[in-house]
Amino acid sequence: MTRTIRVIVNGEMYERTVEVRTTLVDFLREDCDLTGTHVGCEHGVCGACTVLHDGQPVRACLLLAVQMDGERLATVEGLADGDTLHPIQQAFWDHHGLQCGFCTPGMLLTAKAFLEEHPNPTDDEIREAISGNLCRCTGYHFIVEAIRAVARALPSR
Repeated sequence: MTRTIRVIVNGEMYERTVEVRTTLVDFLREDCDLTGTHVGCEHGVCGACTVLHDGQPVRACLLLAVQMDGERLATVEGLADGDTLHPIQQAFWDHHGLQCGFCTPGMLLTAKAFLEEHPNPTDDEIREAISGNLCRCTGYHFIVEAIRAVARALPSR
């Protein structure tokens, strides 16, 4: 069984006919060619498939594409402004907050949503915020440093 859906991703409208059982992560990767959203555990545990739905982090492997009909999403491809990295991306680069890069898209989007709600976090709050995103390479120290650096650079609210 199929259904035609319309989803706005990174400000662009995507209208596609999908099988009703298609996960959001597969829709983004296969139907929208947005491969920055990674498929990891497919159980919502690792955070590699994290995208933003109305500014809030969600696991794209746990949602069906048809559930997002008419909704707005943001993926890692929507962070940069052309060739200019988003401040979170730049901080990850500057502070060595990535190694293999597999967890990075989910970490970036989780950090973005977190900092919008908590512009002046402690290191413990940062660790708690990213605790649902697993990284097998960095040990998290540099990721926390990167997020802290972005928070310090944000204009006062």
